[in-house]
Amino acid sequence: MSDATKIIQSFENMLAKGQDNALLRYGLGNAYAQQQDFPNALIHLAQCVVLNPKYSAGWKAYGNALSAAQQFKKAVEIYTQGIAIAEENKDKQAVKEMQVFLKRAQKHLAQD
Repeated sequence: MSDATKIIQSFENMLAKGQDNALLRYGLGNAYAQQQDFPNALIHLAQCVVLNPKYSAGWKAYGNALSAAQQFKKAVEIYTQGIAIAEENKDKQAVKEMQVFLKRAQKHLAQD
């Protein structure tokens, strides 16, 4: 069993016990994304930003998973929302990173 699989199993067990929060969903979504299991990654990252709409890293991870899943239209939407949240939080690094990722997603959309 890989480390990522062990992490996923541990997080899923926590979730099954009712320990649901944005950080758990963030970790679970990222672990699924590392395994390129984007359907599951997207479920958990979407829930992450529902549970904590002010969590800049959650928005960035959600947008990244959408881009990796080639859902560029939705990624543009999520990055745009995430940039606004990061600006409110004065999280300059997250703003810069998501602006770069947003441009890449927009470029993919323009090519389609």
